[in-house]
Amino acid sequence: MTDHYAALGVPRDASTEDIKKAYRKLARQLHPDVNPSAGERFKEVSAAYEVLANPDKRRAYDMGGSGGPGAGFGQGFGFSDIFETFFGGAGGGRGPVSRAQPGQDALIRLEVDLREAVFGSERELAVDTAVTCPRCDGSCAEPGTSERTCDVCGGRGQVQRTARSLLGQVLTTSPCPTCGGYGTVIPSPCAECAGEGRVRSRRTLTIRVPAGVDTGTRIQLAGQGEVGPGGGPAGDLYVEVVQRPHELFTRRGDDLHCSLAVPMTAAALGATIPLETLDGTRDVEVRPGTQPGEVLTLRGLGVTHLRSGGRGDLHVHVDVKVPTRLDDEQERLLRELARLRGDERPDGGFAPAQQGVFSRLKDRFAGR
Repeated sequence: MTDHYAALGVPRDASTEDIKKAYRKLARQLHPDVNPSAGERFKEVSAAYEVLANPDKRRAYDMGGSGGPGAGFGQGFGFSDIFETFFGGAGGGRGPVSRAQPGQDALIRLEVDLREAVFGSERELAVDTAVTCPRCDGSCAEPGTSERTCDVCGGRGQVQRTARSLLGQVLTTSPCPTCGGYGTVIPSPCAECAGEGRVRSRRTLTIRVPAGVDTGTRIQLAGQGEVGPGGGPAGDLYVEVVQRPHELFTRRGDDLHCSLAVPMTAAALGATIPLETLDGTRDVEVRPGTQPGEVLTLRGLGVTHLRSGGRGDLHVHVDVKVPTRLDDEQERLLRELARLRGDERPDGGFAPAQQGVFSRLKDRFAGR
């Protein structure tokens, strides 16, 4: 007998929530639609979850020991088999199972540019998922035909067998091998979906990208995921956002940062310099005596706050440009300025090594 805890990879004292999480993770990896070669393993994991997720079944299973051969009442016969005998099998005689099973969630990624992240947008997405078969409408049977009651189990979905134990002969129940526990068989499966009740199809969805999204943000579209077997209800579709880098602006949270090149004379004398932002042209006031690396803040020109409204700020880092080539007149004027300021023979002390604008920004966020 399979150890259900080992099948799900959880300890015997795992909580119900831990069991659910383990099952969901394994189901995504082992589902036949994703991994066709893992069918038996998927059945084993599903059977383990069915027992351990039900408090009564789990309690009965735990009383049978480890679940391996020899645990409980004899070789290959555990305490859960006795519960099957007296309480009508796994599920308490629940009868046939439905062919329509819930579908899985789906995940796709969507690249957006910075402007979309700031202001939001609408996008059309091509989605490739399982949808209800248009030929049989999820019934799994060829149009004009229908399923019929299983001759072996009589529609119960279960068959009984006699097993020998230390208690003598006992009667146990198990899913019908002919109909797979459904209680019905399909003589003429749908030609388009091969009796699955669903087919893969590409469709186009229109999605609203809310303002303020960032890389890693997930947008949930309920009922737009994979349709389940037998035309079962669809799971959800999750759209994971990836924001592309911008050539001019760097994002830090909901604030934006950029570098503004300012001539040496403008930094010394002051100037009003136009700057192209995501909201159009804005004038940046450079005060007289502005130093390299100084940060000028434009309030409310950053990224929209995703959940609280409002916007972050735009931080403009001043990059003072020193001329590298001077004509004779320019050189003469600068030398005259140096003489008037007493800067002909500078005797300043040591200063920290120069850093680039974004190196200083990185140090600031690192807490240096």
